[in-house]
Amino acid sequence: MAEAQQTNRPIASYRDFWPYYLQEHAKPETRAIHYAGTALSTLSVVAAIATGRLWFVPLALVSGYGPAWFSHFFVEHNRPATFTYPLWSLVSDYRMAWTWMTGRLGRELERAGVSKR
Repeated sequence: MAEAQQTNRPIASYRDFWPYYLQEHAKPETRAIHYAGTALSTLSVVAAIATGRLWFVPLALVSGYGPAWFSHFFVEHNRPATFTYPLWSLVSDYRMAWTWMTGRLGRELERAGVSKR
């Protein structure tokens, strides 16, 4: 597996961020926990819109970020990218889930230098 990008300079473009993001999500367990959190968060937002009950909004934040951060600290053992790149990380959570659901994630991981486990 290629090493995760280590730099003291900020990542300047989303094009450069995406491979970094995938490297930071190298373990399948981390990705699986992210998928669950992303799904729960999305369902909470949909529920907030459908019912008008705003208590679903904080639930969306907790159900999205909680599992993701847990997976970084206890599975992947790295710092969540969302601490430095919150918007790109949010977009990438959905992009990673979508590419997984459409069967294209393996190719993306390979391009980012993430080995199969």
